[in-house]
Amino acid sequence: MRHDDALLHPQDLPAALGLLTRLPVRVDTARAVARGARAAWAWPLTGICVNGIAAGVAGVILWLGLPPGVAALCLIATQIAVTGAMHEDGLADSLDGLWGGWDRDRRLAIMKDSSLGVYGVLGLGLSVLLRWQLWVLVLPLALWPVALAVGVIARWPMVALSHALPPARDKGLAHAVGRPGAATLAVATGVTAVVAVLTLGLPAVAALGAVLAVTFLWGLIARTKIGGQTGDILGAAQQFAEIAALVTLSAML
Repeated sequence: MRHDDALLHPQDLPAALGLLTRLPVRVDTARAVARGARAAWAWPLTGICVNGIAAGVAGVILWLGLPPGVAALCLIATQIAVTGAMHEDGLADSLDGLWGGWDRDRRLAIMKDSSLGVYGVLGLGLSVLLRWQLWVLVLPLALWPVALAVGVIARWPMVALSHALPPARDKGLAHAVGRPGAATLAVATGVTAVVAVLTLGLPAVAALGAVLAVTFLWGLIARTKIGGQTGDILGAAQQFAEIAALVTLSAML
């Protein structure tokens, strides 16, 4: 077996960071392209980097004596800056397309359009507001465990949906990356579960269950409306998963 055909590769995490963040990571582009969806097992691990940086910013804000509301806002702003608002953009485009078009082709065309519609604006605003309120609740209780666990848990659905659903387009990011195999999904699931439980304990199991339910429902909607997944669908899945995990944890901590 060639090294690039191995289930795990040391370049998979840099490739995942290069794909899902704006961090200045050196990526072997040729190898990353050759690996394709086999590197998807590392997607959840990017959440450690994103939320680790965001939690550090929020921690400084709290240390300075500012209220949790300010810290939560800075945490979300840091997430957006580190990811280039990739997931937020996916949420807005998905809501505009799935509910703004009358048939599959029109929905996909709307999702590709860079303009924002009322569904996208309202959905994005409500998402940010809800995430802010939930972070306000959990920050004083367990900033670092929640941030690291949620960062990983919320990115697992991208692997699951890209495995379970075919690309809805014959071009675009989802089509270019390809579909992770069952082994890649299994590794991503194991990595997510281990990191989440180690950082958060038993509450992580409930959060994983909530994310699984939300992911299944979102995948069903995407399959029904456009016949598969796109990069926007995967980005929206991350947003829904973060909200589901935070709602669960805010009720348990």
